[in-house]
Amino acid sequence: MPISTRTLVAFITLGVVATLTLAAGPVLSQTGSPSTTEVPPPFPLNFDQPMPTSVSPELTAEAVSITQQFVGTLLPTLQLAIASGGPVHAIEVCAVEAPAIAARLSEQTGWDVSRVSLKARNSSAAAPDFWETTILNLFDQRQRGGEPGGSLNTAEVVSGQFRYMQAQPAAPMCLTCHGTNVSEDVKTALLQRYPNDMATGYLEGQIRGAISLIKEL
Repeated sequence: MPISTRTLVAFITLGVVATLTLAAGPVLSQTGSPSTTEVPPPFPLNFDQPMPTSVSPELTAEAVSITQQFVGTLLPTLQLAIASGGPVHAIEVCAVEAPAIAARLSEQTGWDVSRVSLKARNSSAAAPDFWETTILNLFDQRQRGGEPGGSLNTAEVVSGQFRYMQAQPAAPMCLTCHGTNVSEDVKTALLQRYPNDMATGYLEGQIRGAISLIKEL
């Protein structure tokens, strides 16, 4: 029996979810105390919102796979950085490793891979274009309307490009550097690294940004 696009995407996602859950280790809470709870993806993923019928299911599945490779590489890297040197060390690691992971995936896959946000930490690299801004605002509206952030994604053909975005909600680990109660040492480190930082003040579950993929058709 043919497998629907939504089912195919769900299978891919569930496989990565299992990998992330097994690989996740202790992380620090906002108070700096170690947590003994394993770190799953921030929210359960579901695909009840179907992609537009005009988009390629094969390209959609490929985009989901690349997105999960990005998350599956960056998340344990940040967990290790926090465990070894605390949140301030994680800021430095994230500043280097996140764009490096995106660049490697872009080179390996032929897609353009990046992270974007309406409140960018690094405006030179994470500022959204018009389409990304529109989608980020829609993600934000849907999350505020009650949909879990981890389920929000979309794919569309725009001006000869296949475009895909997966929302990134603020998970508990993110709030150490992106939340409403950021410690003074983290504030100082952020100011030194990102003088124009706008990426704080989030509550758990709010849309912090998205992973954005582009493939020329």
